[in-house]
Amino acid sequence: MSQEKAPPHVPGQADPGQVILIDKPLTWTSFDVANKLKYACKFKKIGHAGTLDPLATGLLILCTGKMTKQIDQYQAQEKEYTGTLMLGKTTPSVDLETAFDAEFDTTGITTEQVQNAAHQLTGDILQVPPIYSAVRVNGERLYEKARRGETADGIEGGIKSRQVTVSVFEVNTDRLPEVDFRIVCSKGTYIRSLVRDLGLLLNNGAYMSALRRTRIGNFRIADADTLERFIAKCRPETGPPML
Repeated sequence: MSQEKAPPHVPGQADPGQVILIDKPLTWTSFDVANKLKYACKFKKIGHAGTLDPLATGLLILCTGKMTKQIDQYQAQEKEYTGTLMLGKTTPSVDLETAFDAEFDTTGITTEQVQNAAHQLTGDILQVPPIYSAVRVNGERLYEKARRGETADGIEGGIKSRQVTVSVFEVNTDRLPEVDFRIVCSKGTYIRSLVRDLGLLLNNGAYMSALRRTRIGNFRIADADTLERFIAKCRPETGPPML
């Protein structure tokens, strides 16, 4: 599905808005992208439909004007990801945002064991969000607690599990201990939690080294613009932006 075209803006009436598909760059937050578009393209109102971690790339849906009312609808849709995890090491954030904190011997881990672990994490499952996440506990984001040095065990009330649906968890073990994967899942699924739990099922450790969101509902990454290209289209007279 390509980006939805907004009807012509009639002077004196509210902006009808549009749906924008952006291929989020590495290290940018979803808020960074929304903020850049707001000022570069002079949108009065803009929001994104589903956060991507800074170290992930891929499809980010943004809505402007009246289309921001559709954000919850887009957030609720099924999502697809591709990525790579590495067995044998862990980090507190389950990605490369934080330093390694443990190392494990991966000798003897087989393709069948990895596939069986992925199978156990497929279907309707209970999942605990990673401590480096935007989930609120006692009125505060978990990542704020984590960055102060708090651990999951030390958080009052703990981090509650939630039910999510993982429709597909495919793994390619040709490069063990690196494992490439493709995941199709419901709203609220944390890919880093799946990576962490796969490592635990193997009595080992795992962290995510790369992640890319390729689809949200019927919206696909192939239809997304880069930030530079979209900004150039919304203000062609100024030339390509400096990002």
